[in-house]
Amino acid sequence: MPVGANPSDGCGGPLVRDDGWPVAVDDNSLVNREALCRMADRLASSDANIHAVLVARNGKLVFEHYFRGANEIPGHIFGRRVENVAFDADTLHDMKSVSKSVASLAVGIAIDRGLIRSVDEPIFSFFPELSGLRSPEKDRIRLAHALTMSMGLKWIEATPTTGDDDNDEARMHMAWDSCRYVLGLPMTAAAGKEFFYNTGALTLVSAIIRKATGRPLDEFARENLFEPLGITGTAWGRYRGDTDAGGGLRLRPRDMAKIGQLVLAGGRWHDRQIVSKAWIDASTAEKIKATDDQSYGYLWWRGQARLNDRKVNWIGALGRGGQSIRIVPELDLVVAVTAGYYQDYSPQAFRLQFGVFRDALRAVPPPA
Repeated sequence: MPVGANPSDGCGGPLVRDDGWPVAVDDNSLVNREALCRMADRLASSDANIHAVLVARNGKLVFEHYFRGANEIPGHIFGRRVENVAFDADTLHDMKSVSKSVASLAVGIAIDRGLIRSVDEPIFSFFPELSGLRSPEKDRIRLAHALTMSMGLKWIEATPTTGDDDNDEARMHMAWDSCRYVLGLPMTAAAGKEFFYNTGALTLVSAIIRKATGRPLDEFARENLFEPLGITGTAWGRYRGDTDAGGGLRLRPRDMAKIGQLVLAGGRWHDRQIVSKAWIDASTAEKIKATDDQSYGYLWWRGQARLNDRKVNWIGALGRGGQSIRIVPELDLVVAVTAGYYQDYSPQAFRLQFGVFRDALRAVPPPA
């Protein structure tokens, strides 16, 4: 059973570290810490495989709690193994598809600097070597369609039900040219018309950033996003030399919360504008209706949650297994969660994961 692995104060007191995070431990005007501690106690005494919960409000880290639980660990040679891990502030955690939203920030920086002209660029303008795959229908695919999961290409996403290799994600990674594999798929809808989740789109995005900047995505993000945020410990895997933008990033939870705070602050961290506010606004705005009453921007989710008698809007980076960064602008709130439900797509697992965010919302004091 998971047990708490937090500092000796007993529950949720944010650690004071030299990482740029201001912390607030006893300010109940920002968050009801006792309510969050009760939530942490429930998680620790159950079979919930939640690994970390962090809450930031008004630009300060106000709650930070780590647990013990089962986690997938990359093997030294190949594959993954499951280990029971005592998580703490220094544990790098698999972000899964939270990586996609971080890649969106990198795209925005490249556009801000004129390295990519706009999201309206035709996708094949970045891949002249693949011109033999062009067709009148595929010529309508723009970078924006890759960023909104609306390219219209036939795609079977990797899930536990598709098996290890009976899906396009696995076949793409085995292909000698993964971009050729993705753009060679048949069209099933006109570009921009339907949302259809496609990790292959991020293979294209990663290659586009490399082509536009002259550096792999992980290197470009390290210099232009992570280092300005004071994020010094990361790992981002690659396939055949290109960064795995679809799900290969590993971050510490405090750094996840920084990503959320950056978006909440319109691209600023302290006194530095890292990503333009124009890109933050554009990328987090609703572009297309998605699934489960959610919508999608440029690799960012949008949804709603009920708080007392009203609904609040959230912006999210969501990853398989329960990884999430949720931002609630009207409450000046960021909630970062890591978990280990990598093979569990059940409604019960989703309710548990979303319940942590719901409990964080309920811990926000009502307006005076």
